[in-house]
Amino acid sequence: EVQVLMSVCSSSSHSPPLHFVCMASHSSLDQQDGDGEDVSEQQKVAIAKWFLLNSPPGEIEYVAKDMKAVLMDEEIFQKAAEEAFPHYNKEQMISIEMSDRSGQVLVTQFGEVDGVHYLDPRTAQVATVDHIKQVCIGVRPASDEELPSAYVEDYRSAVDTELLRYVEDAFTRGDCAVYSTHGKDAEEGGAYELTAVISAAKFSPQNFCNGCWRSIWKIYIEGDIHTVKLKGQMHVVAHYFEEGNVQLDTSHDCKDSTILQSPSETASAIVNIIRHHESDFLASLEDSYSKLSDSTFKELRRKLPVTRTLFPWSNAHQLSLTREITRELSFDK
Repeated sequence: EVQVLMSVCSSSSHSPPLHFVCMASHSSLDQQDGDGEDVSEQQKVAIAKWFLLNSPPGEIEYVAKDMKAVLMDEEIFQKAAEEAFPHYNKEQMISIEMSDRSGQVLVTQFGEVDGVHYLDPRTAQVATVDHIKQVCIGVRPASDEELPSAYVEDYRSAVDTELLRYVEDAFTRGDCAVYSTHGKDAEEGGAYELTAVISAAKFSPQNFCNGCWRSIWKIYIEGDIHTVKLKGQMHVVAHYFEEGNVQLDTSHDCKDSTILQSPSETASAIVNIIRHHESDFLASLEDSYSKLSDSTFKELRRKLPVTRTLFPWSNAHQLSLTREITRELSFDK
C-alpha cells in the first residue's frame, strides 16, 4: 500500500521547503509551554532531534540549518545533531566515499563496528565516519575478528559480486554490500546469516525532488539441510516540493527460498530472487502512480460538504451570496 503525505507549505526556490521548522518563531522555543512552564533544554534537544530524524532523504542539512537558526543556541543544536545524525545516516544507509578513494562505504547497522567505524566487506576495510559532515575521515584494514571464515567468505563474496552486477544494471546511482551478520565463523555444513543491502538515491533539488530506494535482504543459509531462505524488505521515499510539498513513503516485505549449491550457483539464484521481487515491487509502484489521480488524490478531498448535500452547479444562480448576506445583516425597522 502506498502512503502519500501532503502538507500546505510552498517554496519559491530550488531548496526544499523545509522552513516549516520556522513556523515556530525564533523565540518560540524560549517561551512557556501550555502549562505555563519554561521549555527545558532537554525538551529543546528532543524537538530539534525529532525534526532532524524526520528529514526527507538528502535534506537533513537543510533542516539542520533551519533548526540551528530557530534554536539560536549552538550547544543545544550540537547535542541534538550528535544524537540524530548517526541514527539518520544508518537509517538512510548513506553511501560515503572512503578517504583513500578505494571505493564507497555504506553506513549501516550491519557494518557498524562502533559509533564511528563501519566495515566495508568488499575491500575488507573499516572506515571512520564523521556523521555530521557525512564524510569518511580515515580508513584502516579490518582485523581477522571483524571478517568471516574462509568458507563463509566464499559465499559472501560470490553474492556480493552478483549483487553488484544487478545494482549497476538496475540503478543509476546505487551501492550495495553483503555482510556476514551471524555465524561468521561457520564451516562447511554449518548455519550462518548474510545480509545484503542496496541503497540508491537521486537528489535533484533544482528539479524540486529528492528520493531514495533502500532494500535489506536477510539470507539464512543452513548447510546441513542445504537450504537458503530469504527475507526482504524494500523501502521507497520520494519528496516533491515544486509549489507545494508531497511525500511518498512506501515499503514491501517478502519471503522466498532456494537450495544451497556451490558459491557461484547459490549467489546467482539469490540475486535472481532479489531481482524478481524488486521488479515486481517497482511494477506495483508504477501501477499505483497511474491510479493516483483517479483514486488517492480524490480520497484526499471531502466528497460532500458538511451539509451532506451536493452543490447545484447546474442551477447555481438560485443561490445568491448578496441576498444571503443582506438577509443576515438586515435589521427590522
